Amino acid sequence: MEKFERVDVNLGDRSYPIYIGKGILEGFASFLKKHIDTRKVFIITDSRVFELYFSPIFESLHRDGISVFHAIFPEGEKHKNIKTVSALYNKLIEVKIERNEPIVALGGGVAGDVAGFVASTYLRGVPFIQIPTTLLSQVDSSVGGKTGINHRSGKNLIGTFYQPIFVFIDIDVLKTLEGRDYFSGMAEVIKYGIIRDKGLFEVLENKRDDILKRDPELLMLIIKRACEIKAGVVEEDEREKGVRSILNFGHTFGHAFEAWGGYSRFTHGEAIAIGMVAAARLSFLLGCCEKTTSERIEGIIRSYGLPADLPDISGRFLIKYLERDKKIKEGRVRLVLTEGIGCVRLRPVEVAELLGYLPRIRGCV
Repeated sequence: MEKFERVDVNLGDRSYPIYIGKGILEGFASFLKKHIDTRKVFIITDSRVFELYFSPIFESLHRDGISVFHAIFPEGEKHKNIKTVSALYNKLIEVKIERNEPIVALGGGVAGDVAGFVASTYLRGVPFIQIPTTLLSQVDSSVGGKTGINHRSGKNLIGTFYQPIFVFIDIDVLKTLEGRDYFSGMAEVIKYGIIRDKGLFEVLENKRDDILKRDPELLMLIIKRACEIKAGVVEEDEREKGVRSILNFGHTFGHAFEAWGGYSRFTHGEAIAIGMVAAARLSFLLGCCEKTTSERIEGIIRSYGLPADLPDISGRFLIKYLERDKKIKEGRVRLVLTEGIGCVRLRPVEVAELLGYLPRIRGCV
């Protein structure tokens, strides 16, 4: 097993480490033993990830005499629902998982969200471990304790805050990640540079070719830095009462674009990329930043193969979605806007003002 890096999320009695390494999957059992004494583990994964990465995890645990049970659900956002959760409860009860026996999420953001929600509610909470297998989940959804499932009225409307006991990231799994999914993960990495780290943003600009080739040293660097930034924000505001909202840069628009596309036209990362372009353009139009900042954000998004052109979404659809998603309060939308690379702030914008700017955001005139 090769060496690993460690990032700590300091939340008092809910603190936990994020382990980041290369070729560490086969040593999973040794990390598990550092945190919990158990003879049984339940792994939740999707059909594709099961074929790729279940075996090394199983073999590592089996060598240490740990019984491994698992459940596989179909791949995709449309399966992140109460029906899937109910089936998982049935399986947990069937194999008699007890309160001190951990649930492990093996997969991308959907697997993490579903498994985390199940872990937080089964027997009023059992230990939970994240093994994220996409770039997006490694730098974003696996860290911070948000769990959730979808309702027909919107994404993640049912969920909890429930921290894992540790996060286990092996960058080798990114070798099998499809190009579109890799680019989608880069959207979240770009976001971290915009909101808190000009240096990271510059690395992404200057080392683009090597990052697109998935250079291991650069992947370790950017994943670790993204986790450090998110950990710092979560430590300040675990339950999103204030500063944690800055992690939503690009998401207010992006989630609406996802919904407009029927959750199939854009991946999550692609929708967030377009949302960041919209937020950057609005930031310039409202006088929060220089035009060069907006152009630089749009430029780096395009350079990573991500979409940047705003869809032909109507003002009526946008506002209807924001109302349903509880993003509008007292006639104002609370947006995260940039003041420059590495610095953002929350700013309420009147609905009428946002609608007035929408044509200009789309055309940036």
